[in-house]
Amino acid sequence: MAARQRAMFLVVVAFFLPGLIHSFKPLFSFDGNSTTHRDITQRAVLRKTAEVCRDIAASEGRDFSLTVDDSLSVDQVQRACSSTNTPTSLRSNVMFRSSIASMCFNNAQVDVIFALSEKHHFDDETFQGGRDLITAGVSAVKASVKLNNFVTARWTLGRVCHTLQDFYSHSNWVELGKTTPYSTLIRPDQPLENLAGPNTPTCRNCAGKNCANNLLPDLLQQGLLTSGYFNIFSSAKPAGKCSHGGSFDRTSIQNPVGGINKDEVGSSHGSLHHKAADLAVTATMELLEDIRVAVGDKSFLRLMGLSQSSVLCFVIDTRGSMSNDIAEAKRVSFHIIDSKKGTQQEPSAYVLVPFNETGFGPLITTTNADVFKDGINKLSAHGGEDLLESCLSGLQLALTAAPCSSEIFVFTDAPAKDAHLKSTITALIESTKCVVTFILTDILASRWPWGRRGSQGESPRTMSQSDAQLYHDLARVSGGQAIEVTKSDLSLATSVIEDSSASAVVTVFQVVRNPGRPDTFTFTVDGSLRNMTAYITGASSLTFNLTSSTGVSQSSSQSSGPLASFNTAGNLRRLSINTENQTGSWEISVYSNNAYSVKVTGQSSVNFIYNLVEAHKRNHTDFSLKEGRPLSGGNASLLVSVTGSDTVKVTEVALFDSSGATEVIGSLQSVGSGNFLVTFTGVPAGDFVVRLRGEDSSSTSRSKRSSFQRQASTHIKTSSISVTAQASHTNIEPGSTISIPFTVATTTNGVVNDSATRTFAVRANNDRGYTLTSPTMVIIAAGSGGNGSVTLTAPVSAVSGTDVTLTIEAENAAATDSNYVVLRFSVAAKVTDVTRPVCQVVSISTCCLSSSSLCASSQWAFIANLTDGINGTGIESITIHQGNGTLSSSTAGGHGENITVATYSASCCSQNVVLATVDRVGNVGTCVVQARVSATASPVTAVSMTSTGGHTLSISHCLWISVVVSLL
Repeated sequence: MAARQRAMFLVVVAFFLPGLIHSFKPLFSFDGNSTTHRDITQRAVLRKTAEVCRDIAASEGRDFSLTVDDSLSVDQVQRACSSTNTPTSLRSNVMFRSSIASMCFNNAQVDVIFALSEKHHFDDETFQGGRDLITAGVSAVKASVKLNNFVTARWTLGRVCHTLQDFYSHSNWVELGKTTPYSTLIRPDQPLENLAGPNTPTCRNCAGKNCANNLLPDLLQQGLLTSGYFNIFSSAKPAGKCSHGGSFDRTSIQNPVGGINKDEVGSSHGSLHHKAADLAVTATMELLEDIRVAVGDKSFLRLMGLSQSSVLCFVIDTRGSMSNDIAEAKRVSFHIIDSKKGTQQEPSAYVLVPFNETGFGPLITTTNADVFKDGINKLSAHGGEDLLESCLSGLQLALTAAPCSSEIFVFTDAPAKDAHLKSTITALIESTKCVVTFILTDILASRWPWGRRGSQGESPRTMSQSDAQLYHDLARVSGGQAIEVTKSDLSLATSVIEDSSASAVVTVFQVVRNPGRPDTFTFTVDGSLRNMTAYITGASSLTFNLTSSTGVSQSSSQSSGPLASFNTAGNLRRLSINTENQTGSWEISVYSNNAYSVKVTGQSSVNFIYNLVEAHKRNHTDFSLKEGRPLSGGNASLLVSVTGSDTVKVTEVALFDSSGATEVIGSLQSVGSGNFLVTFTGVPAGDFVVRLRGEDSSSTSRSKRSSFQRQASTHIKTSSISVTAQASHTNIEPGSTISIPFTVATTTNGVVNDSATRTFAVRANNDRGYTLTSPTMVIIAAGSGGNGSVTLTAPVSAVSGTDVTLTIEAENAAATDSNYVVLRFSVAAKVTDVTRPVCQVVSISTCCLSSSSLCASSQWAFIANLTDGINGTGIESITIHQGNGTLSSSTAGGHGENITVATYSASCCSQNVVLATVDRVGNVGTCVVQARVSATASPVTAVSMTSTGGHTLSISHCLWISVVVSLL
């Protein structure tokens, strides 16, 4: 009980003292001189991604002209990594930016969730604890990537990077004169050496505010490693030890006073801030390289989010009446796959979730189109006793499996039996920003007269408009559509799937009118837009009129006219708009008193992403990711990033509701590299979307500058309920239980109302169906918050690398308001094999002559034994990390361990090779062999060579050929 109370207390402290940031600044440096965790992470990701793309280009014989340094931008790396770089090619770096943002936000969250954890920041000389966090986290990332769970892998990676980066700010590694990373921090098989003992003095008092020389000379001369102590409650620390320093660190007023942190240029050792930050970048790249070798280049680039194309994601009802729908889903998906194969528009991944009345799944996530095709081929329409389906459960699994901002298509003709998941699905849509489109067939029409059955024995069933409203509501929240169509018109409706699979699709304008009323809507067409399409859904009596910026009009009575051609499928009108360089303000007038929606899209490299953030106004004026909904009547902040253009000038970011009655304009503050901090004051209660407007200033002529607008798809709903939850760790071992404390509070004008007394219903749900316990309600009494705890248990059978998403919701008694938090966890089995595979060269054959003109006529080869040791998990893969030769392998036994025999041969024109060996838990061993040639062939002689493991090897081969075998 005492441990639980302490944990709850620390959570409360983290909530109400968000300024307790004692590390590199998380996201922004408003002084303009300090480097943040976000800067460090982005620099490392861009450089390492560019290096991987450079190596791939070299292996394919392609040019790669980009210089890899700290000045790289997201757009430069995306462009250089593209195998198609024609001036007319469209590229979207939304996924890349979003993935980097996810890693940076989770990096910053460590200062919120684990503010008082010394091991997460390498405080208090907790080097072993910090190293354990890093190595366990890296193992979890590798396991997640192995199962294609990239979203959770990015969350974990961001947090691991924070701890690694803090080492260089909080320890005296830089002060010891080190210019390379401390690689032992990512290598659990190597000992931590030269640590200052618990009784070893490390610091002396600072001279006033000058702490430049407060480290003891003996410590520096002996090369001993230390870090500062930090405590916000007590000034106590071991005698003679250094403090972290700063206004929140009470230990810094205890002798020896002062601190040694390098978090910013104004810190105790701020003169070394940039050296520490540069080392943190290099160390982060070293960690990324370890992950890259373990998972392979293709999976690494997916982890970084480097993709030109969208994900193809289907959630399909497999009830007996769905045979036509399944056949159409198969047709359209196969057409997309086959027509785009080998192009930049080929889907980057595939997600498939079947469901029916008995359940949902299994989930298929793959990058292999053939695996996806096989999954759809195996779907069959069967069953029919139950009129209801597990539609939302299947959608929940897709929302947590697909990358953020994905398009998800749901095929069904039946009501949802799990409608109680509506609020959970809404929370996941808002959190992931995924767009969900429902293709609903034969609403209010049964296929057979009552009392008859279909050819496969299925029962007749109908879905009423009230049943379909659930799907309409979820589509509206996500920015998708609910298309009602007959079975015979399915192929016309699925054209929206082909539209969305195109590259760089952006939303220009979208609105929903419910209840409906005649209205006129304007949208801006800019010069970068191509292949514009408008979708209008509504009753059959709906009519419309389209007007261009030059005043030309076309009515819905003209299926083909000067501005557009359109076709109708059920409640959907799809307009292919012909802009003909008519940039400027266009109009769509819709005439209907029934509910309808309008959506205008196009293809353009210019787009934007946004994330809700919240301010920390104490020790650092900074921000972190805001989970859940913004608070009604309070201030809201967005971090907006413009993608695809360096010449775009943002002039306005606004929140507006679908009724058009409310619009809130934000104040803009540029934070560099196309990023803007947007602050909204006093956001009223309501349901909003984000709209961005600006100018493309690529033209020097003011009159030729093009105005543009983009709109986010996902709706933002405000709430007067605050829900906060923090887990003590993000990994769960199979068979173990984790406890997640949470707090519910009511707010007034964005501020927690301590005097209110309220009762809230609580719902907790996870996408894997793992066992959990949760209170069903929380009562808030005046003067005290509503606290509770959710426990989540991973089954013993859970596979390491599986991710699980937990949603905790709180709803008021009237069921008119709710809020939520979404947490992701990774199932990670405890890794006992921390030893990297060992490489031993046993023979080398053939000499290479020094004459480059003759190198192609001769070959050299070697054989090496690779092993993971007697207690290892075994070799999983061997790849050529560098070199242009041929590799083959076989297994053999010896001395109680499995040995993999690698045979490599190459032309004498390729005299260097690096083999990467990975065991089953992701430990990486690297075998480097280099052949040096002589002018003439010489007799065989014996050469001694020592590996980094300290083993002396004796080999025989040609004179002057030296071999270096090392484990990097």
